[in-house]
Amino acid sequence: MPDPRTVGLRHEDLAAEYLLGKGYTLVTRRFKSRRGEIDIIALDGDVLVFVEVKYRSGKWEKPEATLTDQKRQRFLSAAEEYFQKMDSPLLYSRFDLIAIDQDGLRHYPAAFGG
Repeated sequence: MPDPRTVGLRHEDLAAEYLLGKGYTLVTRRFKSRRGEIDIIALDGDVLVFVEVKYRSGKWEKPEATLTDQKRQRFLSAAEEYFQKMDSPLLYSRFDLIAIDQDGLRHYPAAFGG
């Protein structure tokens, strides 16, 4: 059985490649803070995009369904901490979801917000 962390990292790589192919610029990956973690931070033009990547291998649960209110709150708190640590002025931002399963990759720009 594959290591879940390795599987997760492989799908984060797939999501990053997808974003690069769409013209995004990667800023950082796997940002960790006391409040939570952000899989990918990228620029879409002049918009700073915080991306949550969700993967599920089974048919019984869609990755989109695993983004609970508690997970969203931790994600938003981590983004807030990222802004506090930035030296540059605040940019416009949005919060995207990339869902990956046996049906493929789906990107939801502005999937949730604060």
